[in-house]
Amino acid sequence: MNTYIYVDGFNRYYGSLKGTPYKWLDLKALFANVLGCGHTISKIKYYTARISAHPGKPDGPTEQDTYLRAMKAYTPELEISYGHFLTSTVRMAVASPRLLGQKFCDVIKTEEKGSDVNLAVHLLNDSWLNRYDCAVVVSNDSDLAESMRLVKKRGKKIILLVPGDPTNRPPAIQLKRFAHKTVSIPASAIAASQLPNPIPGTTIHKPVKW
Repeated sequence: MNTYIYVDGFNRYYGSLKGTPYKWLDLKALFANVLGCGHTISKIKYYTARISAHPGKPDGPTEQDTYLRAMKAYTPELEISYGHFLTSTVRMAVASPRLLGQKFCDVIKTEEKGSDVNLAVHLLNDSWLNRYDCAVVVSNDSDLAESMRLVKKRGKKIILLVPGDPTNRPPAIQLKRFAHKTVSIPASAIAASQLPNPIPGTTIHKPVKW
């Protein structure tokens, strides 16, 4: 079955990779492992945004760039689409004041914009152009529900792959209703699907802190 895979990069990272030693993830190997036989992975579309450095993670942008270059060098089926990343200081209400009379404080707010929209548009456009028989959506963002509904209505098969432990991060009901099959990505599959280090034919190495 001709299969296109649509990956919400930030949803995948925070759902199953943050805080683990498995960030050097081989996406194609992971999806081949999880989906099993019967799928020809023609395209992996990856949606993300360039992050900014912050005091707690000054090497973040360099590490992200290294991983993106590694994926592109190792996986010819990969196509990366970029949204944008916003960081701002905003004044918000304090839930547990530490000072008498304290009601507000300034916090650093980070937001990723555009990836969910890009994913939804590409999912629909590729369906209308009959580029796939099966679409695999790797996300748990309920904003994607309408695009999945329209794709399913066209007779395309949809598989929802949810990053993370289903006991702590159950699949969004809005997405499940439009998927023919819903699968949570097991930690064992992630551990078994790591990129080589270094990437063959390149000088790209896994970041030291990973």
